Amino acid sequence: MITHHKFENLGAANHGWLNAKHHFSFANYYDPQKLCHGELMVINDDSIAPNTGFDTHPHQNMEIITYVRKGAITHKDNKGNQGRTTAGNVQVMSAGTGIYHSEFNLENEETNIYQIWIKPKTIGIEPEWNMAQFPKQPIKDSLQLLVSGDETAQLNINQDARIYAGRLNRGTKITHNVIGKAYVLISEGNIAVNGNIAKKGDGLAISEETSLELEALNDAELLIIEVPGKENAR
Repeated sequence: MITHHKFENLGAANHGWLNAKHHFSFANYYDPQKLCHGELMVINDDSIAPNTGFDTHPHQNMEIITYVRKGAITHKDNKGNQGRTTAGNVQVMSAGTGIYHSEFNLENEETNIYQIWIKPKTIGIEPEWNMAQFPKQPIKDSLQLLVSGDETAQLNINQDARIYAGRLNRGTKITHNVIGKAYVLISEGNIAVNGNIAKKGDGLAISEETSLELEALNDAELLIIEVPGKENAR
């Protein structure tokens, strides 16, 4: 089953410095039909104005992944971690027993990120943060594994989940095998997903599908988040 969530129908909150779109219920946006997708709890499509950002605030027992689509985000936390993650690259944070952090756009241009929260496999772990850079050239036959819970990817999180991404030239067709539930994010361009035409900003919730046929209708970019299939209420 594929449920198509169009960008224009997502939850929205414009705070001036932050223009956010919510794929799931978050903060003041609530939809009882969109609480989560398996262990995937939050996807926020955030546009952050230059020289603004999220002041220091706490998190606990959550896996938080940031995929930078445009610009850069600068992280700092109370565990001594800090770093600047640029477009096409990823940072991960296991909040565990508790961590305080800030995320700022210190650039002179707008920064656009996907903020992804996944419920952890084990609670109460020691907090961790890491970041990695990834190749930017278009893929031809398979998406790149960016994040996993079994140390098979460059970035590791505390859950049996996987995040794949890739840029596709127009006309590229690939097959992606799915484990558990999945959520597809169209970061750029237009892509057909099992025949469903999705555009930039759209999301597609995938259940009970073992593979996805992907076709780039123009130059495009996408992410696929795979999580265990158990449904959770918050």
